[in-house]
Amino acid sequence: QVQLVESGGGLVQPGGSLRLSCAASGILFTIYTMGWYRQAPGKQRELVAAITGGGSTNYADSGKGRFTISRDYVKNTVYLQMSSLKPEDTAVYYCNADLPGSSRRKYWGQGTQVTVSS
Repeated sequence: QVQLVESGGGLVQPGGSLRLSCAASGILFTIYTMGWYRQAPGKQRELVAAITGGGSTNYADSGKGRFTISRDYVKNTVYLQMSSLKPEDTAVYYCNADLPGSSRRKYWGQGTQVTVSS
């Protein structure tokens, strides 16, 4: 059974920081591309950042320079470090695991709420 469990969300003031965690189980973590997506009310789910099994990273313009994605191969966990948070970062953040070359092997976590408000 594949499980992606997000944690670390919450309420933070503008300019603050949060670190999201996604613990993966049931997959061969080392070969999956891991990603963070977010979805705000009334909007489409969008990519925030991704990291390949080899450690290559990709960021959406919205978080570039403020967000950092990383992964721990021992803990089977991917992180999203967010700094200089803005109200427009408010969304449910979802963890994604994607097996390269296999469109049927894509998994999602349940999401964690991030609210940036004064």
